[in-house]
This record gives sequence, structure tokens and C-alpha cells, in this order.
Amino acid sequence: MNEEQRKAVGLKRFSIISPVLNGQVPNNAEYFKEVAAEPIDMPGLGMRRYSARTMQGWLSGYMRGGIDALINTNRSDKGQSRKIDDSLAERIIEERRQNPSVPITVLYEKLLSDGAFKPGEVSRPTIYRFIEDMSLRGELQEVADDEKETRRFSHEHVGDLAQIDVLYGPRVRENGKWTPTYLHMVLDDCSRYPLHSQFYITQSFEAHRHCFKEAVLKFGVPRIAYTDNAQIYRSQQFEYICASIGCTLLHSQPFVPKGRGKVERMFRTVRMRFLNGIGKDFDGPLEQLNVRYRKWLADDYLHKTHSSLGGLSPHETLMSQADKLRLPSDRRVVDEAFMLRVTRKVGHDATTQLDNVLYETDSLFAGKRMEVRYEPEWVGDVSKKLLLYHEGKAVGEARMVRYNDNARAKRRQVAKPSTDILPKNTISFHQATTVKGG
Repeated sequence: MNEEQRKAVGLKRFSIISPVLNGQVPNNAEYFKEVAAEPIDMPGLGMRRYSARTMQGWLSGYMRGGIDALINTNRSDKGQSRKIDDSLAERIIEERRQNPSVPITVLYEKLLSDGAFKPGEVSRPTIYRFIEDMSLRGELQEVADDEKETRRFSHEHVGDLAQIDVLYGPRVRENGKWTPTYLHMVLDDCSRYPLHSQFYITQSFEAHRHCFKEAVLKFGVPRIAYTDNAQIYRSQQFEYICASIGCTLLHSQPFVPKGRGKVERMFRTVRMRFLNGIGKDFDGPLEQLNVRYRKWLADDYLHKTHSSLGGLSPHETLMSQADKLRLPSDRRVVDEAFMLRVTRKVGHDATTQLDNVLYETDSLFAGKRMEVRYEPEWVGDVSKKLLLYHEGKAVGEARMVRYNDNARAKRRQVAKPSTDILPKNTISFHQATTVKGG
């Protein structure tokens, strides 16, 4: 698999273990056994079956190393044969589906006679263990769509679930022009408290990312983020963010908004009690609109009692359970989790491009594909360095090319790059860049 496929697989694995991470299942072993009973549509691989033990391994890996631990790395045994490779696994599964009651001894002999493997390569006990691990014995019948159980998630405490959506706002006068606005909101499901909401002049992912980050910084990481199926919520960047901070990302069924009823109800309140006093056009800049909106929230909405909250206000409900909030302990960890991630190949001259801006890095990375992590405002800023990662580990930086400086710089002979991402005798990329030539 290429790097993008490995990332997609890692995110899929996180989506499987995230209900366990966020306490949504009463029994981890039973949950993994239930998931293992059905095939999983794995990105780039198609339908695959995984044992409960394998899923437990994913959980353990995530607890040790975060989302990067779930992304496939190159195997240490690459090039060597395995007892049951992907091709043979697919053949066994297909045979078992067609003849679920056939004895394993008969299945083994059939595979051997068909040339699926050579005598001595795979033993009968290996086939038996494979079938047992993949939960194929008597569990191949898929549940029909109309028979699938629809489960309601629990969100009785603040921080359990955040509903996220966008509302069309009034036009504002920005730079002498009328510009439409959009109210992005992250709403705590339990307290009906807007963890962060703000008018923006765009519906883009950048506006959503900013809004969600502000909510996390102020009120912590929600256990579940619940959104509709808009493209900005289904982007791989958002999946990475949620996986990095330990938040389960759920999407409502298309054209079924009732699951997001609380944020829809909040938007109706905004229309009736705030936007009715604004009208379709707000004769002022965006910041003035947001100042007026924040004042309305503080003076009106946050401190009004709700019958559904037992006579408490959103503010009182949130504060009464403040100990339930998963507040970040380190701002730097949040900043890193919210960075954008793209994959770029470093040219043989140790340069790469991002948004048509040329960057240079250490010749050590020439010819390699690297993951670049950055904030959008860094691009084009000569004082900012982009961060380079390889297989989830920070290995270097990329600096914006300054052509005048390069014209005056002395050139040195560059050795042929090593096949290793770092020299064996170095401790960090900082030291690697300061070692004098031989």
C-alpha cells in the first residue's frame, strides 16, 4: 500500500476501536467479538475479516502510540513469504462461504489439490486456526439492512457528545462589499451549551477547523463529534484531527436530520431571538456581528432556563458537570493535532512545493516521500518552518527558499542519500544538520 492508503486504513481502525476508547460499549471483549463477526470494508483492501484479538491489538497500539501506531508501516519481513498471504486468505474465506459445513480436512485437501499452496507450505492446523480467528465458523450470513439493530448512543454527561453544524447568517459589509456569513457551531448535547460558535465568511474546512479547535481549547475534547455528511466533515483532515485527540467521529444518515435535533433547535433559537433583530443584512463588518452575537449569548441564551434541562440554564448545567470535561493539559499537543497534513515528495535537490511555494530541507530526505504538517498561515512566511514526519515520527523541517540567500551560499558536495531516513549514528535530526563534513 502507498502512504495515503496506509493512512486511510489507520483511520478506519481508529473508527472501530473508538467506541471502546470513549466508553460507549459495556464490554470490550463482547464488542470486538461482535464486530469481528462481520466483514469490514477496509480502504484500498475491500471486504476483510479481522479477529477480536487483532482489534484488541489495534486498541493497545493506539494507547501506546496514538493514531500513528494504527497506520501500517513497512513490514520487517517484507519480501519473505507468509504462511497465509492475502490471496490464500481470500480463497479460504470464499470456499468457507460457499460450503460453511464442509469439514476443514476436506477444505484443506481441496485447496491443496487446486494448487492454492504447495505440500508442506501450509499445515491443516494453520488453516483451522485461521478460520477460527476470522470468526468464519457459522457466522458468515450477513444481516439484512432491514434487520440491523439501530442503537441509540448515550450522552447523559457534558462532554459526551458535541453536535456540529452550520447555519446561513446575514450579509455583512466587508471592505465595502456585501458578503454572506455562516454560523459554525459546536454544541454540547447534554447542556445545550455552544462550546464555540462564530460567524465566518466561508463554509470551508478552515472555518470549521478553527471553530472546532476553539471549542476543544476552551471546553476539552468531546468523546463523540456528531455531524451531517457535508464534505468538510468527511475530509480526511478532520478524521485525523478527531483520531489524534481521541474523539469518535460519527455522521448522521443522509437526509435524516433528526439525530442532530438539538443543534437544529439551537439554530431556530438563533433565528428567532437574534437574527430577527439583525435582518438579512448587517451594516457593519464581520467582527462587529460576532461581538453582537457573543453579547446575545452571554446576556440571553446561556443563562435562560430550559425545561429539558430540569429548570437549569445551559451555563448552570455545564458548570455542574465541569469535572466531566476532558480539558487539554498541553496546548502544544492540541496545536499539533490540528495541523494540516499532506504528503509531498522531496526532489533530488532537497526541495518540495506547498501551495506553489518552494521549500528546502536537508539533503538527507532527497527523493523521499514525507508527510508535511503545517498551519495555513505558515505558507509563504519565511519565518515559519514546515514540520516533516516519516511513519508518524518527526524527522526534520522544511524552510522557505530565499533565492537571494541561496545565490550567496557556498555549495558543498552532497553524498548519495542513504536508504535509511536517519543515519545510524545520529540521535536526532537537529544533530544531523549540525555535523560537520568529513
